[in-house]
Amino acid sequence: MIAYDVLVEATGADKVVAALLRREETIACAESLTAGLASAALGGVPGVSAALRGGIVVYATDVKRLLGDVPGDVLENDGAVSGPTAELLASGVREKLGTTWGLSLTGVAGPDPQEGVLPGTVYVGICGPDGPRCAKIALSGSRWDIRIRAVARAFGEVLVDLNRGAD
Repeated sequence: MIAYDVLVEATGADKVVAALLRREETIACAESLTAGLASAALGGVPGVSAALRGGIVVYATDVKRLLGDVPGDVLENDGAVSGPTAELLASGVREKLGTTWGLSLTGVAGPDPQEGVLPGTVYVGICGPDGPRCAKIALSGSRWDIRIRAVARAFGEVLVDLNRGAD
């Protein structure tokens, strides 16, 4: 019997893992507002060890620089919650962990704005063989709603890229 995993079901992590395994590719995550939820959701899928290399939680702005390799001038000029930061986090974790894909999430779960950015604003960074890209997402709801839906939407973005190169 397969155990029920609420994170897998709520996020569609199983679809990402299936696509990665089919393609024999790997992924790593750099997470801020989700604080490891994307990695945990992927980790709930049986067989994921062939695809998930690891992840880093870069919740604090200075940790984005320290572990995420986001230059200080980018954090100062663009902000910790921005497209450039998301792209750099995704490409940085991809390079650090030697994966096919890097995924990052940075945003504001609320209830208050951060650096003038409204709650529900999320940037998803994806870096694959063709380089980095960013998707900006606007969500609403409680902190939990925003965080879990951010992961689900991020996985949807990864699937777009994975399916783009499908046979």
